[in-house]
Amino acid sequence: MKPKYAIGIDLGTTNSMLAYVAIEAENPTVSILPIPQLTAHSQIESLLALPSFVWIAKSEFADRDAISVSAALGKCPYSSLNSISGNRIVVGEFARRSAAESPEQCIVAAKSWLCHSAVDRQSAILPWGTDGSFELLSPVQASRLILEHLISAWAVAFPDAPIAEQQVVLTVPASFDLAARELTFVAAREAGLPDGFIALEEPQAAVYHWIAKTGQHWRRELQAGDEIFVCDVGGGTTDLALIKAEQKDGELSLQRVAVGQHLLIGGDNMDLALAHFSASKFSDAGSKLNAWQSMSLWHTARNAKESLLSGSEQKSYTVSVLGRASKLIGGTVSIELSASEVEEVLIEGFFPFCDSDARPISTSTVGFQEIGLPYEQDTAITRHVAAFLSDNRSEAALDGDGKRIKLLFNGGVFRSDALRNRLLAVMNNFQEANAMSDAGPIAVLGGVEDLDAAVASGAAYYAWSKQNGGVRIRGGTGHSYYVGIETAGLAVPGMPRPLNALCVVPKGMEEGTEVEVPSRDIGLVVGYPASFRFFASANRSDDQVGTLLKHWDDDELQETAPMQTELQKDASIGDAKIVPVRFISKITELGMFELWCSQQGGDNEWKLEMNVRS
Repeated sequence: MKPKYAIGIDLGTTNSMLAYVAIEAENPTVSILPIPQLTAHSQIESLLALPSFVWIAKSEFADRDAISVSAALGKCPYSSLNSISGNRIVVGEFARRSAAESPEQCIVAAKSWLCHSAVDRQSAILPWGTDGSFELLSPVQASRLILEHLISAWAVAFPDAPIAEQQVVLTVPASFDLAARELTFVAAREAGLPDGFIALEEPQAAVYHWIAKTGQHWRRELQAGDEIFVCDVGGGTTDLALIKAEQKDGELSLQRVAVGQHLLIGGDNMDLALAHFSASKFSDAGSKLNAWQSMSLWHTARNAKESLLSGSEQKSYTVSVLGRASKLIGGTVSIELSASEVEEVLIEGFFPFCDSDARPISTSTVGFQEIGLPYEQDTAITRHVAAFLSDNRSEAALDGDGKRIKLLFNGGVFRSDALRNRLLAVMNNFQEANAMSDAGPIAVLGGVEDLDAAVASGAAYYAWSKQNGGVRIRGGTGHSYYVGIETAGLAVPGMPRPLNALCVVPKGMEEGTEVEVPSRDIGLVVGYPASFRFFASANRSDDQVGTLLKHWDDDELQETAPMQTELQKDASIGDAKIVPVRFISKITELGMFELWCSQQGGDNEWKLEMNVRS
């Protein structure tokens, strides 16, 4: 059955949204689906965004609240209000507000936990750092609950168009590696998205949104050789990408040429910075906050930031914290944050001026560190931008050949004129320092008004264009991928054999393609448990399929989740434990990586895919 709607879903770190457009529409106008959600006890409202907060309400959560959410969502099979061991699970605005009063019960940034390889992302570890007095959830479960709520809202609004029968595009950060993408796929399929849904990188979705808003005029704003630099600063992450305009067969086309590392810097960091600044003002006023109040203040500071940077005329915001210490019991304490104070904290803390050859600064010297989300130590987004452009200088139109950079802002952080203007000023300084003044000031791609909805809207437009034809950003994989090959040699007690890394997917390999990997004879362990190790690189763009690395720097390759499995063998192999094979790499239409191992001189094949379900 042909789908009726093209749907774009932005599973955001701070907010999630669902956009849609009728596939038969000749001139597509994308709409945002209002999401019914609990906003206060027994109060349901439909909001355009679903805050990506999951609150474990314990057993005291009233039955009337469960009934109200169930009624609002039409008692759909994918209800966001579940019961786990007697605890109520609430997703959305009520969960966000509850985070300020009971942060130990709230899961925040589940999306960022999906890409944190230092923890078991399918184990119940969230909310992180709680006392374990209630049953916890895994990052995959938390992400699934957010998606389930969106799907429930769709089912209520469009009961005759099940989401499983529609063209669905789910966005992921460009920096997500294979394991993080697969975990996202696991959560999406368990939530009820169709098996054939498509993953789209968030910066590309932002560009598609710009194209949709600009219409056919987008080609007038670009020349062959121009680079679109997408700077996407969201609630929890910063995503950087470069997309190049190329002349092909007389038509201007777009090619994604570089993506950045996964940077855990965003609005959450800014909220914390404002919370620290506010705490100092509380202290100056004679009120020293305890640990609980400081955590509550972090969530309260988010409201101040969003209110004062929203572009409104509001000049100040009252920040209040409930009394918990002996001097404050029974009341609240408040301070005033001015818009100028907020801009100063955020501009100088996150967008300071720096040189074009600047690098992020590492400040940690402590030998023991708590295992939590790997937030960037350097919060200066401008230094990360400088490093990204410098690393991709030959591709980034900074080589003095007159090509231009066009800046596309994305993410709710850039609702602030002050923050947009500062980044633009910093990048213009970069250009002047690289003798690029002849190219003129860096231009900003306009026409995008709602930065919060750009990713979801762009994904819906892309889903529509998949059915109707339209411009497509080419680029393939944003990383190169490698398999670890253990070298042969004499065994040394207590020392593992050296490991080589064989490139099996070069950066930019397109979806729906496959390639045979040239290499020496490689032995595949069958019939016994074995560990298969995979690596990824975002900056080794020159490696080709078959490139063998014997040495590499720590920042060049990052190991993804290893696969522990036992490959089966049939009788034709006999007692052999190691079978010589050749590799064939495939990138599926959905963007997933499959490594086929074909027996040399035989008919057996084994498929290894980035499968983190087990």
